[in-house]
Amino acid sequence: MPVFDSIDEKPDTDVMVRPKNSLRKNQKPKKEPRFNVILWNDEVHTFDYVIIMLGKVFGYSVERGMAMAMEVHHGGRAAVFTSTLEQAEIKRDMILGFGPDPLLAESDCSIVATLERVPEED
Repeated sequence: MPVFDSIDEKPDTDVMVRPKNSLRKNQKPKKEPRFNVILWNDEVHTFDYVIIMLGKVFGYSVERGMAMAMEVHHGGRAAVFTSTLEQAEIKRDMILGFGPDPLLAESDCSIVATLERVPEED
């Protein structure tokens, strides 16, 4: 049984409706902001701790973990991961929850990690 009794009742199928949030011609989609997870240097975590933590949290190789540990040691900090805010928060929280360094008696907490927004490119 047809939905329309006559051709006059059929909606105009040539009309295109564009959703309000659709992109206009030559308009680029907005990129989601990116965030770095920053690892900070301190005196209560060993290189081994940092290398193991980076391996477990990010799946980094020992070589990559060592290179990042050296960057943290010499530069005071290093960006160890870059992603969307949600993913960066998850990784930062995993670092903060990793626990103290078992190799140092004076280590009573996880190493410090923070987030930093990556500047947008033009």
